[in-house]
Amino acid sequence: MTPITELGEMVITDADRDYFLRPSFANMTRIGSPTEIVERFAELHTSEAPRLFEAAAEAYGEVPGWLLAYINAPSFSSSAIFAGMIVMQACCDDDLSALVGELRPSKRGKRAFVFRRGKMPASDIIVIGQSLITHGIIGKAKIRKLQRHESKSYVNEFNAFEYISAARNHFNMPRAEAERLSMTEFQLLLAAKYPEQKGFTREEYDQVMDEDEKRWQAMMKTQKNR
Repeated sequence: MTPITELGEMVITDADRDYFLRPSFANMTRIGSPTEIVERFAELHTSEAPRLFEAAAEAYGEVPGWLLAYINAPSFSSSAIFAGMIVMQACCDDDLSALVGELRPSKRGKRAFVFRRGKMPASDIIVIGQSLITHGIIGKAKIRKLQRHESKSYVNEFNAFEYISAARNHFNMPRAEAERLSMTEFQLLLAAKYPEQKGFTREEYDQVMDEDEKRWQAMMKTQKNR
């Protein structure tokens, strides 16, 4: 199956086998409860490893090899890695344990479980997990968003069924087809059916206000010079 990468789909090839991953609404429910979905998103974007990636990219312009080696080392433990494993497996119908690793019951008794790493580096698991869950619950469609529709409020759960129901109602599609949508595709379909409305985006509003401030300052300066 050919993935549509713009919608978040991807294929990972391991030797002679391909693994197809789709961040659909139905697959987002496999991550866990509505609250757990948001928790996995937060872990993938705010825990130690993602913060290290962001800081390194800002400082060096890229993620240096020594940092990748540190994160990929067996001694490194991060909730982002386990969240990435959960998200990747949820988005794939095949067993990914050979790639991402798995948790196994410990035989020594010091820990309840031990982590057996797979073929994929931990850094890749985090990056792929971030991409999948962002396409699945946030959306990455490049659409014009009006200022009045923007919100800075925190949402502590993601209810995929609400979006599945909305897709069935708005686009008159069967449930199976609605369940296969990612949030990115949902946004694109919504924008196509309901063309851009009049109004300002946040960036457009800020630009207009900046220009108005400059005109006001210029006018005041002219008044003082008279």
